[in-house]
Amino acid sequence: MKPLANFIMRGYSPATLVTTVAGLLSLLIPFVGVISSAAVGLVTLRQGARPGMLLLGTSTLASGLIAWPALGSPLVGLGILLVLWVPIWGLAAVLRATRSLNLTAQLAALGGLVVVLVVHLAVGDPALYWRELIEPLRQSLLSDGLVEAAASQVLFERLAQWMTGAFAAALVLQYLVSLFVARAWQAQLYNPGGFGAEFKALRVGSPVGGLFVLFLAWGLLAQGPGLDLVPVLGLLLLLQGLAVIHRLRELRNANQGWLVALYVLLVFFMPQMVLLLISLGLIDLWADIRARVEQRVSGTGKP
Repeated sequence: MKPLANFIMRGYSPATLVTTVAGLLSLLIPFVGVISSAAVGLVTLRQGARPGMLLLGTSTLASGLIAWPALGSPLVGLGILLVLWVPIWGLAAVLRATRSLNLTAQLAALGGLVVVLVVHLAVGDPALYWRELIEPLRQSLLSDGLVEAAASQVLFERLAQWMTGAFAAALVLQYLVSLFVARAWQAQLYNPGGFGAEFKALRVGSPVGGLFVLFLAWGLLAQGPGLDLVPVLGLLLLLQGLAVIHRLRELRNANQGWLVALYVLLVFFMPQMVLLLISLGLIDLWADIRARVEQRVSGTGKP
């Protein structure tokens, strides 16, 4: 990906080209949106908020001009601006100013929490909305004989209860992944190894852990908005758990294959691995596993 980062940093024309094309392609292939957002993030991280804002303007204009004849409306460019580019521009500007990945991740999660609360205020009962939205899918599965009526009813009701929080967490994850890609590109070009060290030191803060436990208890006991706030905070703890694993592998000088195995397990056994990593991140908030292992490895800790 380094050649692409080099191309983006050649000037506004290449950066606008990558941002616009990837942004429009994200309408068909959502994951391509990460490349578009990362391009905005890279320019903002390296050159500042104003150059990043200029890139937003040129890319919005270009995407609107392309979308007008192709899709019938120039407003597509405005939609991409608001959904893909503005959030990553803001996060990149904060990271550039503070040089704190911890604070930036917390602000991204705060945005996710605000999304959840806004949805609850606007819709009233988001679970009912999601239930109506996914009911045709359940009926289709029933008609094909793939699920049983009683079991599918329970399953889809539980899905509807978690959908708002899952949507907000997925949105925050996309922004953070885009930011991480942009930061990794910046490190590859100007500070080799910098992002790796930054990510391995990621700590989301003990208040996040306290709120996670509080919202989880609130959601389970009262079935209120707390249940939808849990996935967003859980995402931060998941990232901290991954940071712990990466740092421990480095401290123990373990084979890279351990990380490959971890991510393979994360793909094929996602629910179990996610819970495990969230638990690891939660424990690390108070136990500081990385510091303890570092002391043991360096010989400065207690035997």
